[in-house]
This record gives sequence, C-alpha cells and structure tokens, in this order.
Amino acid sequence: MFQARAQAVDPAPASSDSEVTELDSVQVRGRALTLYKTEDAAVGTRTDTPLALVPQSVQVMPRELIDDQAARQVTDLYRSISGISFFSYAGVTLRGFRQENVLYDGLRGDPYAGFSVPQLFNIERVEVLKGPAGALYGGGDAGGVINYVTRKPQAKAQRRVEVQVGNEDFAAGSVEATGPLTSSGDVRYRLGAYADGEEGVRWNADSQSVIGDASVAFDVGETGELTLQYTDITQDLGGNRLRGVPVNDDGHFLTSRRWNHNEASDFLDMRAKVVLAQYRFSPAPAWDVDFAARWFENSEHQIYHEPMGLIDRDGDGTAEWMTRQLRNQYRDNDALATNANAVWRFATAGIDHKLLFGADYYRGDSDFRAQTANSADLPRNAGPVPGIDLFNPVYGVTSYHDYNLAALPWRQTRTRGLRYGGYVQDELTLTPRWYVLAGLRWDGFEDEDRLAGNRVVGHDLSWRLGSTFVLRQGINAYASVASGFVPQATSDQDPAAGGPFDAEQSKQWELGLKTLLGNGRVTLNTALYRIERSNIVQATGEAVDGVNQLGALGLVRSEGLELDVLADVTDRWVVSVAYAYNDARVVDAGSDGITNASGDRFANAPRNTLGVWTRYDLPAIASAIGFGADYMDERISLDGQRVKPYTVFDMSWQTQWQDWKFQANIKNLFDKVYAASGFIERDGHFPGEPRRLYLQAAYTF
Repeated sequence: MFQARAQAVDPAPASSDSEVTELDSVQVRGRALTLYKTEDAAVGTRTDTPLALVPQSVQVMPRELIDDQAARQVTDLYRSISGISFFSYAGVTLRGFRQENVLYDGLRGDPYAGFSVPQLFNIERVEVLKGPAGALYGGGDAGGVINYVTRKPQAKAQRRVEVQVGNEDFAAGSVEATGPLTSSGDVRYRLGAYADGEEGVRWNADSQSVIGDASVAFDVGETGELTLQYTDITQDLGGNRLRGVPVNDDGHFLTSRRWNHNEASDFLDMRAKVVLAQYRFSPAPAWDVDFAARWFENSEHQIYHEPMGLIDRDGDGTAEWMTRQLRNQYRDNDALATNANAVWRFATAGIDHKLLFGADYYRGDSDFRAQTANSADLPRNAGPVPGIDLFNPVYGVTSYHDYNLAALPWRQTRTRGLRYGGYVQDELTLTPRWYVLAGLRWDGFEDEDRLAGNRVVGHDLSWRLGSTFVLRQGINAYASVASGFVPQATSDQDPAAGGPFDAEQSKQWELGLKTLLGNGRVTLNTALYRIERSNIVQATGEAVDGVNQLGALGLVRSEGLELDVLADVTDRWVVSVAYAYNDARVVDAGSDGITNASGDRFANAPRNTLGVWTRYDLPAIASAIGFGADYMDERISLDGQRVKPYTVFDMSWQTQWQDWKFQANIKNLFDKVYAASGFIERDGHFPGEPRRLYLQAAYTF
C-alpha cells in the first residue's frame, strides 16, 4: 500500500527551449507501517511523546491487528506481545511475574474483575507498558501494566454490520455507527451493540455475551472536547467456573481435554456497567489539560463444583474419581477513578521541557459472600456433594439444587480500598539527539476491612529516570531505571503476626534499541532488563503466643531479552515477530516459599516464547492471506508439575467486494492438544482450545 504526501513547490520558470514540469514528492510507506505500526501511545508517558523516544518498552496492538487475527478477547492477542503468556482467566505472566494490573483509558478498574475475560468489541487498541509503572500509575504489578483504549466517536460517518459463525455452534453479530450529529461536526456520536453465543469446547460449558456501547463527543470552545461514554456488559457462562484438566507430573492430560468437573446446571453470570467522562482542552499554545472520571459496577454470581482431588474409589490402583465441593459465591464491586493532568511546554537555557503535573484518586468497594457444601467422598469433611468420574463422567445425576443451600452458613468479606497520588514528570530535549525523562510520584493508600473495622494506611514514593539518544536517524538507544510498589494485603497486616509491613517494592533496569531500518520498511526493537521484587511478606516459620509469624523476607529476580520485529518484506508482504527470553528466579523464599512460585521458579513463566504473524496481500483479487505461529517453552505449575512446550498455527483469509468484507480464520490449524497454562495439582492444567473455524461477513456503509 502506498501513501502519497504532496509537497508544495514553486512553478518552474518557462524556458524557450523546453517546458520543465516539477513533480510532487512521494513518500512510500509499506503495509506494515500503515496497518500495524503505532507511532505513539499515552500509556508510556501520559503525553504525546512518540514511542521511539520513550525510554521503556511499550507495545501496542492496534485495531487492524485485532481484526486480522479475529481476536474476540484479549487472550487471542498474546502471541503478538513479547514477554507475555497466559496464566488463568484474564491473568497473565508478564516479564516473569503474574500480572493483573489493568487500566481502561488510563484509569484503574476492570469491569471484568473476577473470572471473566475482557472482550475486544469496543476496544480500539491494547497498550502494554512493561516493567514497574509506579512513577505514573501508582501501586501495581512488577511486570507492567495493560491499558485498554475504548473506541470513541469519529468525525467521519461510518456504519458497519457484521455477522460471524463458527464450529462449536458459535454465532455472533454486531452493529456499529459513528459520525457527526450536527452539520458543523461539533457533536459526534458512536453506537455499538454486540452479541455472541457458543456451546464451547469443554463439556457443559456454553457461553453468551452481550455488549452495548454508546458515546457522544462535544467540541467545547476553541480547543476543548468533552466525551461521555456508557458501556453495558453481560456474560452468562454455563458449566463454569472452569478449572483445568488433571495431568501427571510430566504434563500429560489424564483424560480428554474437553473434560469438565462442572455440571450443566453450574454457571457464572456477570453484569457490569461503566460510565466514562473525559475533557481535554488547551488553555494556551504551551498548555494541554485533561480530566477524566470513570465509574463502574460489577456483579458476579457463580455456582460451581470445585475439584478437590482424585481418589482411587474402586481400588484398582488408578485414581479415577474427582471429589468435589459445591461453591455458591457472590462478588460485587463498585469503583470510581478520577485523573487530572496538565502538560506545560517551555524552554530554558536552550533546553526544551515537557513538564507533566498530575493527580489521581481511586475508591474501590468489594463485597464477597459465599457458601460451601463439602464432598461426599472424603471422610474428614463428608457432605452431600458427589464426585465425578475422570474417564467416564456421568452428568446430570446431581446439581446444586440437591444440597439444601438454604441451610448452609454464609461467610462474608467487605473491603474498601483507596488509592490516591500526585506526580510530576519532565521530558527534556538536551540536544536534537539527546532526550532525558525524569518522573516522581507520591502515593497514599488505605485498605479497610469494613466488617472487622481494621484499617491499614500507608504511603510510598515511586520514580523513573531514563534517557534516549539518537545514534543516527532511525536508531535510538535508551536506558532507564524505574521503581514500583504493591501495598501488602490487609490480611497480612495483623500486629500479632508481626505487622504492619511496608509495601512490596520492585525496581527495573532496562537497556534497549528502537530502530527504523531499511528506508523505513523494518521496525526492530530490542530490550534487556532486570527486575527485582523485594519486601515480600512470607511466613518465618516461627510462632508467638500461637500466632504464626510473618516477615518481609522475599526477594525475586527476573532477567530477560525481548525482540520485536515489524517488517515489509515486500510491498504486499508484512511480517510481525515477537520473541522473548526470561529467567525469573526466587533468591530469598522465606520458610514457606514465594506466592505464585514453585521452588525457585515462577509458575507459568516460560524461558522462551515466539509469536509470528504474517500477511500477504493479493491486490488483483482484493484479498489477503495470513498465517500465524505461537511457540511456548516448557513451564511449571504452581505445584511444580511440568507444563509441556507447544507450538500452534493459525491461518486467515479475507477479501473485499464493494462495501463487503469476507473473512475466514482457522485457529489451532493442526488441532494440537496442549496446556495453555498450569494451576494447582487438584485443578489440573488449563487446556488450549482445539481447532476453531470462524467465518464472518461485514458490510460497511
């Protein structure tokens, strides 16, 4: 694909001998740069700084890549993000550490909180800032932060209708419309609706999702824009909450990957509502100001049979009977996040500054209620809940209606978490080739047990210092040091157990190159990093007055290399490659080990990962074909069981006919049997999906 950029020139003077014609200059940009390349993302600095100048690794998955890979949920995108792998549900391993720190439009609060996976229908792009991000976003996971940018109203009118079908009785449909509401275009809108359903690939596990999204944007004054957005999300998952399939210590599934410990009557139902308001304006040419507020509520009800471990019930020497509990759980979350930023551009002593001031506030209320009916197959806690056979399961013999839930006691927690902070960041242009970034943030936090009346209050400082140097045009070298923290769990702050404790700390050292080679046809980014987490609260092995003591003992270290390539092999052929090497090790484990680790290795942290996606355009027939590969190295589960390495392949085809787009995607082309991640031994490994076929037709007008 070519994009021409005209350059104005003065007309050539007339000549008596000949007439000379000046041609406009043409800039050639390959398909990689026009489809998948993103030049900036606010997640790296909260400003408009190009990604090439940010001294930390940032990856962006734009809408074009989401569409080409037919990605319906975020788990479909992991192959394109170096250093990331699936852990469980929406949780991932990022740079060696379990990561669940999620932002939406730069604000805290995940409407899918719990055991539902974020859907991508109303997401414009997915941004990943790798490593501790405390200097900008406050307390969070050491591996990084994921930011989902939602789709907003556009000035150009466009409407789109899409239908999809696939195996496992999959069907989906969506309607989207955006454009101006007034003739001047100073008011714009977006409306979207999406619904899907399928039988699923695990026995008894069907699903239905519905998403409604509406937003309006107003021009305010000369430079201002106010955006208001409302999103409604419903997910009904039958035969859930899904755990894994049991394996032996070598990682081989003991039964079919479709095996499910749940009855068809089990379910997980989630409802969420989200309201977003954003206001941006420029009070002066050197100033940019923005405010944002986001409220959401999330409610989740699930009744499911929890696997409690295999026993040899018939005495033949093979453990074939999965004992089960019945769990009835309600989770309710209500949260408000606000943020304000001001950016001032000025120069002193020949040095250009981009100075950011900001503050944010987050309040999250969480209520949890649960009942448990125990197993009928374990003598120590015998109850009314029968198990299920691993090799020949018979479903429908029992359900949660049989366990007299009305007579069971409830247990309950009710918590409130407050996070608030202020930060300052300066981006300095020392010379046309040398850039420096420095950031500092103060955070306060309060965690309250609203039933017991206990409260933990603390504060912390985070910082980041980095520099980018332009070695030559298209080759930027950078180095940075960044810190982060995570407040300790309220349950670990009991003074009788040695608390309270200071927050867990993390620090990252990173070196890298961000390059644009081959006359702009190849983007090659590399990063070397070391992350250390310390002050991890673990059991000391001692007891005082019968209370087990805790101490800030833990120390873990993660070291790695990442390599990301986006290249136009030809004008029609684009290739994306994401490779990562990581070695995450426990240095000091205390007496009871480190959470999310087994021995000195972190669970689900592969040493090598490789994701490839390539697309070849066939302009003569207005079509394109795509091919993907995803390699995952050997891992271990939380209980130290092997998670076998695997490679899966995908294919896609799409064609354009007038205003219609037709697309076909095959995922797991060769129907590979593999585990996407490991969990604990009694829950087994999460099986990867078998071969899936998706067909879609979209009409744009």
